[in-house]
Amino acid sequence: MEEEDLPSPGFCEGEPMRIAELESRTPECLDRLLEVWERSVRATRAFLCAGEVEAIKTYVPQALREVPHLVAGEDERGVLTGFLGADGQRLETLFLLPEARGKGFGRALLQYGMDRYGLRELTVNEQTPRARGFYERMGFRVCRRTETDEQGGPYPLLYMRL
Repeated sequence: MEEEDLPSPGFCEGEPMRIAELESRTPECLDRLLEVWERSVRATRAFLCAGEVEAIKTYVPQALREVPHLVAGEDERGVLTGFLGADGQRLETLFLLPEARGKGFGRALLQYGMDRYGLRELTVNEQTPRARGFYERMGFRVCRRTETDEQGGPYPLLYMRL
C-alpha cells in the first residue's frame, strides 16, 4: 500500500498488523486488494472451478469501490496481508493472504471492524468450515441458511449474527 492509502501510521496496540481505512481507492490499490482476494479464494474455496473464480473476479473491483468502509491491514514488513469491507453493521468481505491465515490477522481486522463500525452480521459460504469456525470463535452464530448463494449458484450460505 502507498503511505497515502494507509492514513493511520503504526500498529494497533496489541495487534499483529497496521490497520487503516482506505480513503483513496486508486486503481493500483484495488489491484493489490484484488490480488489478495484471488489468492485467498483459490486457497479456501476448492468448491469453485477456475472459470467461476475468473467470472467472480470481474465484479470484485466494483464491489470494492462501492463498499462504504474498506479497511486494509499490513504486517510489520509493510506487506498487505488482508482487507475487510463493511456496510453499516454488516461485514461484506474479509480476505487474507493464504500465508497470513492462523496468525491473528483476521481476528485483528474483524475486531477492528466490530469496534469501529459495530459489525454484528455477516454471510459465509457453508463450504468454508474454517471460516465459519473463525466467525463462531469471534462470537457469531448462524441464524439462517440458504441452499444457494446470492447469485443463485449451488453454494449454500450461512447468515450469522453476533
